[in-house]
This record gives sequence, structure tokens and C-alpha cells, in this order.
Amino acid sequence: MPDRRARPDTPTSLRRLTPTEKVVRAFFRDDRLVAIPAKPSKRDLLLAVILDRSFPDDRDYEEKEVNMRLALLHPDVAALRRYLVDGRLMTREAGIYRRAVPQ
Repeated sequence: MPDRRARPDTPTSLRRLTPTEKVVRAFFRDDRLVAIPAKPSKRDLLLAVILDRSFPDDRDYEEKEVNMRLALLHPDVAALRRYLVDGRLMTREAGIYRRAVPQ
């Protein structure tokens, strides 16, 4: 029978993954989004991660740049753009995108 006493070189308790960490682990491979989640709750968690990874600066982004940045993650850039705007994470006005002000 194995010795189950705590050893100094091994952790005695493991931290549970947060819901966001679980979704990122399930949908990202090698820093690429393998699929856009159909379930809105999972998609919303991923959109916040995508926003932080792809648009870290609070500045104007032309649509061409938005497309290029999102294409690094997933080929369906139109869907990602739409989800970011519909989810009020980004604003769009006259072809210019910007991170939305948190409410």
C-alpha cells in the first residue's frame, strides 16, 4: 500500500481551476481557438480572454487590424467581431473598434 503522508516536495492540496481556466483549457490549443463555443456562458468567458489577449490597449482599432488580430486566434473573424460588439466588450462606430468602458 502506498504511503499517503504528505511529503515536503509534493503539494498537499491542488487548486481547483476557475470556470474561465476550464473553458480556456477546453477551447484553446497552442494559443489558437479551436472552436467558438455554442453555449453563451462559455462563449462569454472566452470573449473576455480574447479581448485581453488581442486588444490589450485602450485605443482605436481599424476593422482591418481587428480582423488581423482575431485571425491569429480563429478563421471566423466576423463571428468573433460580432460577439465582441454584441457582448458590449467592444464598441464599433464608422468602422472603428474600441474596447468598451466597463460598467
